Amino acid sequence: MIKLDEVQKRLLKEVADLHTVPEGAYNIRSNSKSVGRQSTANIEITSKEDVSGLDIRIKPGTKNESLHIPVVMSESGLKETVYNDFHIGEGADVVIVAGCGIDNCGNQDSQHDGIHRFYVGKGAHVRYVEKHYGSGDGRGKRILNPVTEVYQEEDSSVEMEMVQIKGVDDTSRTTVAELAAGARLVVRERLMTHGKQNAVSTYTVRLNGEGCSADVVSRSVARDESFQKFDAKLVGSAACSGHTECDSIIMDRGRILAVPGLEANHVDAALVHEAAIGKIAGDQIIKLMTLGLTEQEAEEQIINGFLK
Repeated sequence: MIKLDEVQKRLLKEVADLHTVPEGAYNIRSNSKSVGRQSTANIEITSKEDVSGLDIRIKPGTKNESLHIPVVMSESGLKETVYNDFHIGEGADVVIVAGCGIDNCGNQDSQHDGIHRFYVGKGAHVRYVEKHYGSGDGRGKRILNPVTEVYQEEDSSVEMEMVQIKGVDDTSRTTVAELAAGARLVVRERLMTHGKQNAVSTYTVRLNGEGCSADVVSRSVARDESFQKFDAKLVGSAACSGHTECDSIIMDRGRILAVPGLEANHVDAALVHEAAIGKIAGDQIIKLMTLGLTEQEAEEQIINGFLK
């Protein structure tokens, strides 16, 4: 039986949209311990023996199943590194929901570094959702440094939703992917920083097989004195297509750095990078204010729509 206090339950709702124990396979980690786990006939979850983390094996042909592996931390001063390996069988079609929530009301930094490695079999499809959230009024930082490695076999498809909207003081997100022939990768990142927060997102996607494709798009808002860096590199070594895009709103004294990287090693590698950084247009605010909103309410409405 899973026992969580009210803070942990709130964190679980924020990062995994869970109000109760989920159906299907799950592993819930709280304050550096597994507090609940369930495998299914098609999804097996086991603990690693050499390091902290999990081995998850999804049988070939598995359809319409989900896996939840959220992490919540509510003790100040905790620091951990967790290694989770996902082996997705040929032809499987699954949803994986991860994410980490940290509530820090103390004076020591709390940190979770999750290293996730996905081995996606031929023709398999994975939808992966990772949400990060921070709260608490302590002086200790909330630090999250996720590393995601994706290795896609022929004709596989991976869709990734990366969300960080509130409360994380420092984050360095590193994502690397290698795609075989016909494989497809889609990444949608949504990010907001405020205060003196720092957020760095680094993507390296290697398009190795004929007909593979990648589409990496980041939408972000930098408020107050926060800093963001979006560093995306596509390496095309076959007849392939790749697209990266950074679309950002800058406010107050925020700073944003977009670093494009395109490397073509094949004459039929079609690679594109787009970047746009700007403030909220004054006419948008005025239009909403004519509808009865205050200036602050108008800004929030625009931001919410932009990050939706």
